[in-house]
Amino acid sequence: MSDTTVLVDLAVIFPDLEIELKYACADNITGKAIYQQARCLLHKDAITALAKSISIAQLSGLQLVIYDAYRPQQAQAMLWQACPDPQYVVDVAVGSNHSRGTAIDLTLRDEHGNILDMGAEFDEMHERSHAYHPSVPPAAQRNRLLLNAIMTGGGFVGIPSEWWHFELPQAASYPLLADQFTCFISPGTQHAS
Repeated sequence: MSDTTVLVDLAVIFPDLEIELKYACADNITGKAIYQQARCLLHKDAITALAKSISIAQLSGLQLVIYDAYRPQQAQAMLWQACPDPQYVVDVAVGSNHSRGTAIDLTLRDEHGNILDMGAEFDEMHERSHAYHPSVPPAAQRNRLLLNAIMTGGGFVGIPSEWWHFELPQAASYPLLADQFTCFISPGTQHAS
């Protein structure tokens, strides 16, 4: 694990950014809150890319809504326990790019305050969540393409299995970071050191 001073609090840097951390509430794959603190942190190297993506979204009359960014290894272990499928959740033994502070989960909100339909919910671990799955209705597919354009325009890259997940190029080359905040302990969850 590496020095954690590289993480930046998004609520401080971008005070107008909408942050709805899904793992700080029960609206996630585990059905319960994982994070004890609702802190949205991201690696300092991702801040420029996020600022560009925010600007691109605003030019389109849209707003980014952040669901997750940096994720403690302890939380990653809990997600793996809930969904031990490497297509959707990275085994804590491997190390998630979220735990490096280089990945972000998000969606879009329109100028009327509505979350855009993406054809599948966040954390819906199903083929419908794949970025370009053919069963997704055309309007939702356009929304996914719009999100992808906004994020890649900023400098992020997506992954095939989750429409909501974006990360820095070469994200896995960054070191895993020490846990920055505590999580609720679930029976049977082990924390990797």
